[in-house]
Amino acid sequence: MTIRPLFPALALLAMAGCATDPAPTEQMRLTAQALEQAKAVGASAEAMPELKLAEDKFSRAQGNMQDESYKKARMRAEQAELDARLAEAKVLTQKSQEQVNELNTRITRLRKQLGDAQ
Repeated sequence: MTIRPLFPALALLAMAGCATDPAPTEQMRLTAQALEQAKAVGASAEAMPELKLAEDKFSRAQGNMQDESYKKARMRAEQAELDARLAEAKVLTQKSQEQVNELNTRITRLRKQLGDAQ
């Protein structure tokens, strides 16, 4: 007798369990932006394996979006974003190191000039 009221509740739970993930449009936008930022600071897929990996993962995420495999698309897009940010960080670190090396060379040159002048 109390079983009948349970049917609608069970049906509702079953439908909730079958709900699909929402399309990760915001994550896709963030990933595309991260890829552009990495390229803007000088990262290239040829020189940075991380950027190549990010582009490949983003391409697969776009395919997942078309297939409506939103969970896979979100996961790959998140991974691609992190890879792109890593590539960007490596390029910026490399540029900073080059600047430090240039400053050290100038300091050495100035010290040498000052030593010669005395």
